[in-house]
Amino acid sequence: MSRIGKQPVALPSGVTATISGQTVEVQGPKGTRSWTATDEVTITQDDDAIRVAPRGNSKRARQQWGMSRTNIANLVQGVTDGFKKELEVQGVGYRAQAQGATLKLNLGLSHDVDFPVPDGVTITTPKPTEIVVEGNDEQLVGQVAANIRDWRRPEPYKGKGIRYKGEYIFLKEGKKK
Repeated sequence: MSRIGKQPVALPSGVTATISGQTVEVQGPKGTRSWTATDEVTITQDDDAIRVAPRGNSKRARQQWGMSRTNIANLVQGVTDGFKKELEVQGVGYRAQAQGATLKLNLGLSHDVDFPVPDGVTITTPKPTEIVVEGNDEQLVGQVAANIRDWRRPEPYKGKGIRYKGEYIFLKEGKKK
């Protein structure tokens, strides 16, 4: 039995959900999101909650049960609160600057990196060493943050690079004389 799948997904006030077949569409203050479930689960809607149940007792149906409930909960959270990833830029001369639909990164390369901001995501830089990625799609926000981090991953000797806020980097000891 899926412990997560058994729990209903509550719909807060201001959020409406429509179910047509295997597609769930959720509308809220931060936009509209939709997701299509596999045929192994059944999705039903009560007054203010969405319930997911497996069709049959096969292993695949039980696997999809908890995942489907979590994806629907992410839709609801995305249209109500949204998702946010915070990145820190560490290194002498390393900085970031948001300019309209591009993020300008100075990372010690021979050129500045102009990172285009995809639709559905907003990037702000409260400080030159902080990057905040926000949006209502958890997968897209995480992927954009990972793509930005890939331009200069934290290196293990001095810790310079782009890291997630609160991420701990194990520093290696340098050469000994």
